[in-house]
Amino acid sequence: MLVTWIILLAGVCASAVSFIFIRESTEPPVMLAAFRVLLAGIVLLPVYLHARKTYTDAPLPVVIKRSLLPGGVLGLHFIAWVIGARMTPAANASLIVNVMPVVMPFFMFFMFREQIKPRELMATGITVIGMLLLGYSDFSISRTHFIGDIVCLVSMILFAWYLAIARHHRALPTVWLYIVPVYLSAGVLTFIVALFFSSPIHHYTPYNLAMIAGVALVSTVIGHSALNYAMQRIRGQTVTVVNMLQFVIGGIFGYLIYAEIPTAAFYIASVLVVLSILLVLKGAGIDQN
Repeated sequence: MLVTWIILLAGVCASAVSFIFIRESTEPPVMLAAFRVLLAGIVLLPVYLHARKTYTDAPLPVVIKRSLLPGGVLGLHFIAWVIGARMTPAANASLIVNVMPVVMPFFMFFMFREQIKPRELMATGITVIGMLLLGYSDFSISRTHFIGDIVCLVSMILFAWYLAIARHHRALPTVWLYIVPVYLSAGVLTFIVALFFSSPIHHYTPYNLAMIAGVALVSTVIGHSALNYAMQRIRGQTVTVVNMLQFVIGGIFGYLIYAEIPTAAFYIASVLVVLSILLVLKGAGIDQN
């Protein structure tokens, strides 16, 4: 149990710094999203082949079919996240994309009939209030930030759906049999879309290559893989609530690196979100079912 929680926290930290790599990279948004997930899949391919040899996975056509839906959703999430992260302050982007408790209970209920607990419902209501305050404040200050917030909101919904699908495949003996084909499917699909907007054939500076590698190896290979692992072993709502710690990390790094001072509305929203975390985590434990 302790190992699962450590992996989840490591994944949250690794995912939280993705906005740094995204902002520092000069790669076009859709192409960066494609490189991010495609590189992650290629790096982890030997791990998948070893797992396939050890546990014997389904025939290749079945594996591809199993990975297409989550791969497509993940690709769309990455595209929206890259665009949104470049349009709104780091603290806002990290907060919005990680308040999945707003929508996760609905995915868990309609997909798995996992009942929404009273504390979860109360926490969701508190989080929505914080989101409305943050969105209203950004609309008043900067229309660009407001649009960026909306894009991040769409990215968050896609992320919640993607993680909910991961829980559907928790019967697999190891997460690598699921997540690696998903990364490769997402990479191929996103790369095809990216070709309509930009070309991968151009000069790459060492710094840009480092940022692409960072978002792929740190935020995807470590971050997303850890979240998927936790999603298959811990109650879905608990994972999404713990994942909200990303906004704290995002706000700190946004201030230290980009001198982005959060608005008063952000602090209010943060307090409300922390309160929702406390409500949901009180008495929460690892789901053994």
